[in-house]
Amino acid sequence: MRYLLLLLFPLSACAETPTDTCGAASLSDLVGREFSALATMIFPDTTRFISPGDAVTMDFNPERLNFDLDETGKITRIWCG
Repeated sequence: MRYLLLLLFPLSACAETPTDTCGAASLSDLVGREFSALATMIFPDTTRFISPGDAVTMDFNPERLNFDLDETGKITRIWCG
C-alpha cells in the first residue's frame, strides 16, 4: 500500500496546476476569426502569434499567451504556455 501512495503522489501535483494562467479562456470567442481581429487589442510582450512553419521555443511559460494561426490567417487555438 505504501508503494501505491508513492506512485500516486506525483499525479496529485499535476492536478493542482492552473490551466488558464494567461487568460486564454476569456479570449476563446476569437477562435475562428481572422488575425486582423486582434489589430486593436493590446497583449503582453510575451504573447506569441504562431503561423504554420514558425519556429517556436519549447520552454513552458504558464503566463505566456499563444495564438495558433492557420495558413489563411485564422485563429485556430488560443493557449497558455
